[in-house]
Amino acid sequence: MPDEFNLIEKYLAPLAAPEGLSLLDDAACVPMRLGHDQILTKDVLVAGTHFFDGDDPLSLAFKAVSVNVSDLAAKGAEPALYMLGLSLPKTLDAEPWLEKFVAGLSEAQSVYGLQLLGGDSTSTSGPLTISITAIGYVPNGTMIRRNGAKVGDNVYVTGNLGEAAFALQVILGNIKAPDISLASYYKPRAQHLTGQALRGIASAAADVSDGLIADVGHIAKASGVKVTLQLDLLPYSAAVNELTIERDELLQLVYSGGDDYQIVFTASECDADKLVRLAQENGVKITRIGEVVEGSSVEIIDTNGKKVQVSHQGFNHFSGN
Repeated sequence: MPDEFNLIEKYLAPLAAPEGLSLLDDAACVPMRLGHDQILTKDVLVAGTHFFDGDDPLSLAFKAVSVNVSDLAAKGAEPALYMLGLSLPKTLDAEPWLEKFVAGLSEAQSVYGLQLLGGDSTSTSGPLTISITAIGYVPNGTMIRRNGAKVGDNVYVTGNLGEAAFALQVILGNIKAPDISLASYYKPRAQHLTGQALRGIASAAADVSDGLIADVGHIAKASGVKVTLQLDLLPYSAAVNELTIERDELLQLVYSGGDDYQIVFTASECDADKLVRLAQENGVKITRIGEVVEGSSVEIIDTNGKKVQVSHQGFNHFSGN
């Protein structure tokens, strides 16, 4: 099958309005009055692809909102509103399921400070499908794009990587790891406050949803640069580290597993002190993991300066990965 992003570039990008930003940013930017731009993003979650049949509706609702808020966070936007689309299987006992699902939406609204604007629902003979369009705001001209990375910038990431990918492997029964938090997969939290704090500091940003390599690749392509990541600098938990020591082939889940919903971003060296203060003030871990250089694409180098061979770039709907 063709690559998902090549299909978007070939067929859909030519249809995009200027506000669609050539479909490069996972969000649109609509200039508004009163000093703010409106940032819009949409994600669709499908049973069997993004979650399991039978997943807890409360956690599922929270996750559906989180993955959209994560896109807003990577743009520096403050979440405000969302629209919901639901396709419910005809075999589903809808009312008790919806009661739990709405409880999850309510919890997400409380955490992220956004409210439901409207939407649509339908029944289907196919899988359960959840579609959310999230809307946020930034002061005029302050949206963090993917195309702003410059040669000489440092590359940073918030939080830890790989926890959700390892949790998924536990859920699938491929590994045993009692210290891995399954909540990192079932009920992730977006870095919405950190994203807003990065306005004026980050030169480019993306959320880590498809995998670090894939999402850094979006920044590299949009900015026309090459990104070099250092394997020994990638942040991950003690539980993940223990597993990678036992089975070194699992290390690739850290940089290609996806579903982290952290923010990877670039910033000038002169802003390094600002990022230290930002991390302290927001109680978030921010780690320098590489640099922006001349060229194109993304590579990871080990402690000996050798390029790591990456067999799996990250999740792609139409590539079979």
